[in-house]
Amino acid sequence: MSDDINIRIEGRAGRITLTRPKALNAMTYEMCTAIEAAIDAWAQDDRVALVLFDAEGDKAFCAGGDIAELYATGTKGDFTYGQTFWRDEYRLNAKLFEYAKPVVSLMQGFTMGGGVGLGCHGSHRVVGESSQIAMPECGIGLVPDVGGTLMLALAPGRLGEYLGTTGARMGPADAIYAGFADTYVPQDQWAQLTAELVETGDPDAIAKRAADAPEGVLKARQVEIDALFDGETLTDTLNQLRASGSDFAASALKTLGRASPLSAACTIEIVHRLRTASLTIRKALEMEYRFTHRAMEHGDFLEGIRAQIIDKDRNPQWQYADMSVPATAVSRMLLPLGEDALTF
Repeated sequence: MSDDINIRIEGRAGRITLTRPKALNAMTYEMCTAIEAAIDAWAQDDRVALVLFDAEGDKAFCAGGDIAELYATGTKGDFTYGQTFWRDEYRLNAKLFEYAKPVVSLMQGFTMGGGVGLGCHGSHRVVGESSQIAMPECGIGLVPDVGGTLMLALAPGRLGEYLGTTGARMGPADAIYAGFADTYVPQDQWAQLTAELVETGDPDAIAKRAADAPEGVLKARQVEIDALFDGETLTDTLNQLRASGSDFAASALKTLGRASPLSAACTIEIVHRLRTASLTIRKALEMEYRFTHRAMEHGDFLEGIRAQIIDKDRNPQWQYADMSVPATAVSRMLLPLGEDALTF
């Protein structure tokens, strides 16, 4: 087994522990395929009553996907590696969401991007005092993906547009309020909770240890967020943020100014398209894949990675740098993929 992940059966639990704490448990392609193989096997294994995700280290459950290889291949003109990575990762995200057995995740520290895809689709999503959950993909030229747009579309009011375009971090109470987590359990109880889950295979052990999370900020800001982010397009949102005199609007505008304009505009459009009564995890992933399939060749992804991760100059040269993104550019990124469409 890879040194990056520890997969085993303990007691009544199928256990998956991410073991890359120095890399903030960023998920590699090999980790993704290993997790899928495990949950496929456990689905029919009577020894396994539930699946339990956790991670080593204090800083992160999983801070995202390991994007170094995506950049290395993409800059050579090979877009198929990234397309395959996302296709296989999204299939795993759907399987976790639709899994017939309980899936428990203990999410300490940073849970971002690919970590949301692992930790936030299960049936029992546990956060603690250090938890920081976010979808910061617009800052690297992607859109919130791994099924994250499902939660964004279902979040109260216009939180989805706000969280998706700014990448704002949610503490434990905010993550529960926005629908990215279910239960707060103080982290000094996680070891005992884990032991109970392993011994009994019964996720009811979580509710017995539930407590009130430290107060968040999103609920109190809901009315202002709804007013600022209720526009149909990125341009509408920018105009409303600029016209507002509040400190919160100024902060959000500054954060949004660091995002890829194309990504932010597409994020708003995706959330709007998904916000229907017929929303499913598969619809969300299929819409996200329309963007990510094209992200290297036609989007800002490679430039975003260069600026944030490779050269670290924090000065990406985005398309539509004036933040005026034509509707046709959004439509092109979100057109159906035909024979390349995501399948499950």
